[in-house]
Amino acid sequence: MIFETHAHYDDDRFKDDRDETIKRVHEKGVAPIINVGASIGSTMTTIELAKKYDFIYAAVGVHPSDIADLNEETFAWLREQTAWERTVAVGEIGLDYYWDKEPNVQENQRYWFKRQLELAAEASLPVIIHSRDAAQDTMEIMTEAAKKNIRGVIHCYSYSPEMALEYVKLGYYIGVGGVVTFKNAKKLVQTVSELPLDRILLETDCPYMAPEPHRGTRNDSSNIPYVISKIAEIKGTTPDEVERTTRANAFELFTRVNN
Repeated sequence: MIFETHAHYDDDRFKDDRDETIKRVHEKGVAPIINVGASIGSTMTTIELAKKYDFIYAAVGVHPSDIADLNEETFAWLREQTAWERTVAVGEIGLDYYWDKEPNVQENQRYWFKRQLELAAEASLPVIIHSRDAAQDTMEIMTEAAKKNIRGVIHCYSYSPEMALEYVKLGYYIGVGGVVTFKNAKKLVQTVSELPLDRILLETDCPYMAPEPHRGTRNDSSNIPYVISKIAEIKGTTPDEVERTTRANAFELFTRVNN
């Protein structure tokens, strides 16, 4: 069985066949699945999915591009959700400077990133980190988080192999999805080649980031075997070994998920 650590099945792109898609990927051997919130609204719909399916768990949090959702009232609601037994992580949280170049907006991102990290520490939950065009600031904040024993995964990792190894030294996992199959993914391929297999987690970020040969189409968890095959090829091991090891890694990090 494949452990899917990052999906967005509440996304509108699944609205016409959500239940059928979830049942199909489950029948193809994907479970558990962590559905990941990215706003207050998507955290609510994530929780609804986790109530409906016993193999789906919730990550609750607000993506840096959606921090307009956050104020003391909504933050208090988010805190309440961390106590639910099927909430297994705080995420996805982090920094995204790709769209937001204004210093005051970036400062606000950092503020709410740190507040949500505190939330994870209070609840003893791991974090799922989104970081884009914000390598140094993310590393500085996560270095401080590691001192507070906050654990987590750097989702959809896109920085250097050297920085990935720094994250591993701090105790974090690296999330690898469909991008590793892309022809222009030389940096990520190099990163995977240098990482120990016991620090890699499998993810799709579906409906986004479909792997080759389905790049550009709606993604779902049934495409993870393409990612597994590519990692096995890079690491010189078998797909079975990649599937087994990454599954064990995910259970080791997301301790509220029933094994």
